Amino acid sequence: MSSWQGGPSRGPGDNGTPDWAALAEESAARARRRRWLLIGGGVLATALVGAIVATAVVSTGGGDGRNGPDRAASDLPAPVDLPEDTAAPAPSFSSVAPPPPPDPEDYITSARKDPAPITVDGFFPGRKLAMGDRIHLKGATDRTADCAAGTQGALGQVLKANGCEQLIRATYRKDGVAVTVGIAVFATEARAKKTVDQASGGIASLSGGGVPTFCRAGTVCRRTTNSYGRYAYFSVGGYLDGTRVTTGSKDVYAVGDDLTDFAFRQIHRRGQLQAARAAADPDA
Repeated sequence: MSSWQGGPSRGPGDNGTPDWAALAEESAARARRRRWLLIGGGVLATALVGAIVATAVVSTGGGDGRNGPDRAASDLPAPVDLPEDTAAPAPSFSSVAPPPPPDPEDYITSARKDPAPITVDGFFPGRKLAMGDRIHLKGATDRTADCAAGTQGALGQVLKANGCEQLIRATYRKDGVAVTVGIAVFATEARAKKTVDQASGGIASLSGGGVPTFCRAGTVCRRTTNSYGRYAYFSVGGYLDGTRVTTGSKDVYAVGDDLTDFAFRQIHRRGQLQAARAAADPDA
């Protein structure tokens, strides 16, 4: 009896009719085997790809250590706490505040603190004075220990009574206006202030050096009196042609203000020089 190889299975009795149920079961079994093979192959492929990627990450991790754009933060090495250098000295600050800089005014309040030589050029240097764009030409100068000799009216007696040690004068001119400014030197600030409080009359104008006589013989001129430290300073100013000075004489006021301001600055400069010397050599 011949048998059919590879043909469909037949049921009991083998009446030549295929066993359709058996065939369906075999087909289902083959389908299940193919599906498991595909799933298993996919898992294996995924595992191989993961291994390759992991190998690539491990291989690139030993490079220059820079965190490139594709590098995950979890791949970076953990931060390491460095030990403190306890041997390094800590900064230290003094609890004592430094002394304040010397006050220039303190060094012009008495002859003891203000021992620098007193000269005409020390107060009125050069041949002209520039105050901004205003140029004043210097005329005659004078220095005397007889303070009353350089005054008019009662001022001489006031200077003498308060112990004036010397009087320095200088005259400046500008555009038909002349002003004489005088600086009287005392031993203390108190004496200079007392002189200003008692002042009467005024400083005498000083002619010469291209400046004719002015503010004499009853001519009305502008006079000022002030003090700073142990110095009292005065001014007298007017027109070279003898014109009477009034409150509207702006040019006379302007020149006079320039010169009295300059005198104040020169006195203050003496204080600055004395203070700087004291700061540089406190034991002197």
